[in-house]
Amino acid sequence: MSKPLSDHDRKKQISVRGLAGVENVTELKQNFNRHLHFTLVKDRNVATKRDYYFALANTVRDHLIGRWIRTQQHYYEKDPKRVYYISLEFYMGRTLQNTMVNLALENACDEAMYQLGLDMEELEDMEEDAGLGNGGLGRLAACFLDSMASLGLAAYGYGIRYEFGIFNQKIVNGWQVEEADDWLRYGNPWEKARPEYMRPVRFYGRTEHGPDGVKWVDAQVVLALPYDTPVPGYRNNIVNTMRLWSAKAPCEFNLKDFNVGGYIQAVLDRNLAENISRVLYPNDNFFEGKELRLKQEYFVVSATLQDIIRRFKVSKFGSREIARTDFSKLPDKVAIQLNDTHPAMAIPELMRVLVDEEKLSWDKAWDICVRTCAYTNHTVLPEALERWPVDLFAHLLPRHLEIVYEINRRHLEVIAAKYPGDNDRLRRMSLIEEGGQKRINMAHLCIVGSHAVNGVAQIHSDILKATVFKDFYEMEPHKFQNKTNGITPRRWLVMCNPGLAEVIAERIGEDFIRDLDQLQALREYVNDDAFIRDVAKVKQENKLKFAVHLEEHYKVKINPNSMFDIQVKRIHEYKRQLLNCLHIITYFNRIKKEPNKQWTPRTVMIGGKAAPGYHTAKMIIRLITAIGDVVNNDPVIGDRLKVIFLENYRVTLAEKAIPAADLSEQISTAGTEASGTGNMKFMLNGALTIGTMDGANVEMAEEAGEDNLFIFGMRVDDVDKLDMKGYHAEEYYNRLPELKQAIDQIAGGFFSPKQPDLFKEIVNMLMHHDRFKVFADYEDYIKCQEKVNALYKNPKEWTKKVIYNIAGCGKFSSDRTIAQYAREIWGMEPTLEKLPAPDDKTECNCNIKREKKGPL
Repeated sequence: MSKPLSDHDRKKQISVRGLAGVENVTELKQNFNRHLHFTLVKDRNVATKRDYYFALANTVRDHLIGRWIRTQQHYYEKDPKRVYYISLEFYMGRTLQNTMVNLALENACDEAMYQLGLDMEELEDMEEDAGLGNGGLGRLAACFLDSMASLGLAAYGYGIRYEFGIFNQKIVNGWQVEEADDWLRYGNPWEKARPEYMRPVRFYGRTEHGPDGVKWVDAQVVLALPYDTPVPGYRNNIVNTMRLWSAKAPCEFNLKDFNVGGYIQAVLDRNLAENISRVLYPNDNFFEGKELRLKQEYFVVSATLQDIIRRFKVSKFGSREIARTDFSKLPDKVAIQLNDTHPAMAIPELMRVLVDEEKLSWDKAWDICVRTCAYTNHTVLPEALERWPVDLFAHLLPRHLEIVYEINRRHLEVIAAKYPGDNDRLRRMSLIEEGGQKRINMAHLCIVGSHAVNGVAQIHSDILKATVFKDFYEMEPHKFQNKTNGITPRRWLVMCNPGLAEVIAERIGEDFIRDLDQLQALREYVNDDAFIRDVAKVKQENKLKFAVHLEEHYKVKINPNSMFDIQVKRIHEYKRQLLNCLHIITYFNRIKKEPNKQWTPRTVMIGGKAAPGYHTAKMIIRLITAIGDVVNNDPVIGDRLKVIFLENYRVTLAEKAIPAADLSEQISTAGTEASGTGNMKFMLNGALTIGTMDGANVEMAEEAGEDNLFIFGMRVDDVDKLDMKGYHAEEYYNRLPELKQAIDQIAGGFFSPKQPDLFKEIVNMLMHHDRFKVFADYEDYIKCQEKVNALYKNPKEWTKKVIYNIAGCGKFSSDRTIAQYAREIWGMEPTLEKLPAPDDKTECNCNIKREKKGPL
């Protein structure tokens, strides 16, 4: 049971958590009991904690419905330009608390539950994460939805309703083991199925070219069934929609075919069609060219474009009778943003619809397509770029292959005219890569078919223009932009760190929650002893709370006065968790060598999932757990160094860990991390960053002052020079005794005495084919970590740097990012105006005169 709030706590919490008025609380209790009874069909004698969660979720959801309907009605009446954010991933996490924050219902619900003898935190813990993403790209899409709603944009997130999201990670004997994430097992109270908007999606078949154009015939049909989830803006009464498609076999599936008497088998085979939306591919920054994945990509694109065009046709201002048929207006009413190349099929599919179905000329259709679509690139790693085999394409999407060939033919004509005789340029810029097996380069397709191409941090956008897409930039420089990533301060500050949000609001008011630039005002408090004390106190409370969580989970005694040194992100060689490991081992060896010295105590936490097929990443996890087994059981070390692998890192664990962090590890090789967003979350929550000049770290240093981050290691040009010279790991190994000692310990079985050669592959990689040059940054990293230790011994100076960091976070709000997309790519204007609140007594005054297909 949570204790009732003291008057002081109530006053403190009122501003950011909303008011707990008596009428409000009474009504919430009534609705809670009503849902328990009528929705869940339980009474208090037999209800379980999960029943109570569902009753609360449904009660909170009720407060969204009126606003949701009113918002969509408002868009229908005003007919604004709409933006469609298409992504194969939306990493949403939990919805209940975020909804309460955005609707200012948190205190009222807390009080209502307390009066009913329930603990709201316990109920919140019953909710499953919606883990429909791998990492940064999918979580970015989720933050963007929050910002688009909070900025009053008519925006829609479109994706796939995976039955199984990112796998749950178990650590068994030090190894990662995957288990299926059956997140829908108990039902999802936040979604509403919309079978009336079901759409057919076609695969396979062949094309017929006739006098009245091209027909795609003998195709197999799969139905796309939409599920809508409300996306509330921050206290502006706007509720947008995330629409996720689920695959359904049509009733006649496999039955009308040449199946002689195989009725039972035909019904069982419906699973084959429905497998399209079964599971999220668990790869981050890696392309796996499987047919099922291409099916997923086309499935979301085809269903979404049908929806976009239906909505365009019926959204004529104030009328439903006359359909809009002039497609030249499409770019004025529709913006499509492609989140990486995964939805690249939107370009040939839009061309197919406009040319084959709507009978536009190619040139007219192409102009519309380019002005409507825009492409965000998320990585420069070659293994992540999507390159689909032409023969797979020809089999699955025969008409789209013809269209891609025609796009390419015209594209190459333009290049040949502009650069006569430059055949090498033609080869480099072609959408089709010749060679062993012909492939379609989806990034090239996206650049050619879009009016805007952006990277996700300044350094990344610069690298795109200088290297990966250099030829395209030379030909069409106007297309290339930067849009530095951001995070939503609602989830990543107000919701996960209410103590810090409160301490800030006491000083500068609470408007910073919608305008994060206002955090600059905290620079005035950098020498204010009371503020320094408050910020440090909140951090200590968060650490204690997380320490309790860890001790329940890992049975390791945590020293809450130790520095919480955290690296959480997907496990990948380029993110260099191995560099972190080398520091841990070096620090361990130093303490062992001089056990009586005053060492700064550290608890090092590393968390993240490895793609199931990525052997090296799984070995890295095994190494981390092995180092932990040795370090954590060494009596000489005691509580001065602990190493914990955070199991099953996900959005909900990030919300607990990040507010408790002292040190954020952002240590990728310069030029490899496109942006990073975890780095921003740590910065906003009062951790200091140790990092390379990579991704958004560069801009974080710019905003907070480089002196207020711990920057180390090679810059991009140093990496380039080292590449030209040749990187030789042995040179560092032979020159740096502590590095040699650490590598020899790993290689010799010091951390795996029962299997001395367990880590020989890792050592071999580091010594002979390390693309990410771990040893080249080792020496500077260790020196930089010594500076971290020294500063941590001076809590006041440490906290001053923390304040400078928080004060410099304004740029990293996804509100700023989205405002830039809106103005510079989509041609839309964000607004902080509120919609009028629905009068709860008349929430059901739907306009009966309207035709039954509503504005959703």
